[in-house]
Amino acid sequence: MLQLFRKKRQPILSPVNGTLISLEKVKDPVFAQRAIGDGIAIEPSDNELFVPLNATILNVFPTKHAVTFKTQYGAELLLHLGIDTVKMRGEPFTITVKANQRVAAGDRLGFMDVDKIISSGLDATVMLINTNMNILKELKKESLDTVKARDTIGFLVYA
Repeated sequence: MLQLFRKKRQPILSPVNGTLISLEKVKDPVFAQRAIGDGIAIEPSDNELFVPLNATILNVFPTKHAVTFKTQYGAELLLHLGIDTVKMRGEPFTITVKANQRVAAGDRLGFMDVDKIISSGLDATVMLINTNMNILKELKKESLDTVKARDTIGFLVYA
C-alpha cells in the first residue's frame, strides 16, 4: 500500500566527465532560457560519452550532435552535444547507439572530439534537457561542481 504513495524517481547520470554549470550560463539563449525545457549543462573535460538514464533511444540526429531518449514513464530528453555543432555535420562525433535501442544508464554512448569542437570556434557544452516537463513533478539537480561520467547528477521526479 505504501508503494502507491511513493514518488517515482529516476536517477540521471552524468554523460561526461566535466564541470556542471547552471543552464542559465549556457551560451545559447534557447537552452539558457529553457525554451525547450529544463535541464542540466556540463562543460566536458574529455571525449567519452555515456547514456545518462535507463531509456529507449528515440532518435540519433543525422549530424550526431544530438540524441533523444524516452524513459519507461514517458519523459523525453534531449542530449545536445555542444552549441551550433550541427554545423560540423557529424565530424567530431561517434555515436554507438541507434533509434529504438533500449539502453541502460552508464552504457557507452560514443565519443565527441572536444578539442576539434573548440578549435572550430564552437562551444562543447553538453546539455541534457527534458522536453516534456508536464510529465514531471520536478527535475531535481544535485549541487555538484566537478563530475565524473556516470556520477548521479540529478533525478527525474514524476508527478
